[in-house]
Amino acid sequence: MTLKETLLWPLSLVYGAVARLRALGYRKKIFRQRRLDGVVISVGNLTVGGTGKTPMVLWIAERLLAEGKSVAILTRGYRGKSVIREPGKSGASGGSEIFSTSDEVQLLKSRVGEHVMFGVGPDRYRNGVVLAGRGVKWFILDDGFQHLQLARDVNIVLIDASKPFGGGHLLPAGRLREPRSALKRADLIVITRSSHAPAIESVVRHYSDAPIFYAHTKLDSVHSRLQPQLTLAEACGKAFFVFCGIGNPGAFVEDLREWGFKIVGQKFFRDHHRYSPGDMAEIEKEARKAGATGLICTEKDSFNLSETLPSMDVWVCAISLHVDEGDKLWRGIMTEVQSRARDIL
Repeated sequence: MTLKETLLWPLSLVYGAVARLRALGYRKKIFRQRRLDGVVISVGNLTVGGTGKTPMVLWIAERLLAEGKSVAILTRGYRGKSVIREPGKSGASGGSEIFSTSDEVQLLKSRVGEHVMFGVGPDRYRNGVVLAGRGVKWFILDDGFQHLQLARDVNIVLIDASKPFGGGHLLPAGRLREPRSALKRADLIVITRSSHAPAIESVVRHYSDAPIFYAHTKLDSVHSRLQPQLTLAEACGKAFFVFCGIGNPGAFVEDLREWGFKIVGQKFFRDHHRYSPGDMAEIEKEARKAGATGLICTEKDSFNLSETLPSMDVWVCAISLHVDEGDKLWRGIMTEVQSRARDIL
């Protein structure tokens, strides 16, 4: 353990005790879980930071939409503000609409458009009740593993193969939000950024016998506000300077290199960072010094960019999730729903 981890260790013991007692309270029905009138599929993880939750939420939403389901995504909308747009204002129609400045919500909306409804805010149950009143029957609970106050039909837990258990320590000494024993609540486990991780599987099997699947990021496009979309060959011919404010920036750089991109430098910010003109000027300065011919960031970052862009082209990398044995995972999700005897199917 580092000195910092050693100093924070006592606080992690307290945090872990509270997390265990909270989970026990819900398991023993001391604390009340509230249930929506519909199917709830939770997507979450054990650690803070990126594990691929947003791409997984999109993957599930697209599957449900393909089957003609009425779908809503319930999300906290982290580091964003929500504004209610009344009918007839800013394009809202057919009732009031919640607009969120959250980068993750904007990303999700840009992908699924008007086909999916959104409930944004900390009270996922209240938002779900409103959406159920509008005819929604299928809910995706984003970052829902620790949101125990809302009952769910399927608990999907994602584990990032590059940082599987947050250094093995609970917050604040490590990155674990709950002890690894919490995996016993999982119905399905997806190990992201890998196709084979026997060591992680071995740890998981100490706590859970849930089916394990694998998924990895897939490059969809490289585009910018002002330039035509790049082909992969064109992108690989450029020298990029990477900047991002996401949960696992190292994994993004690793993905770019795996896809053949030439990376000459990088600059990382905290997750959900809002870029000021000063930030962009500093990024461009470092990029030119490194010999870059372009800047590249994630799609999530693109919603946090300032209106004032640098003279150097800013390229946005759009990705999606490829699930190995995706049809089998989907059957597993539907099996879990059916096992709860839901009459919504």
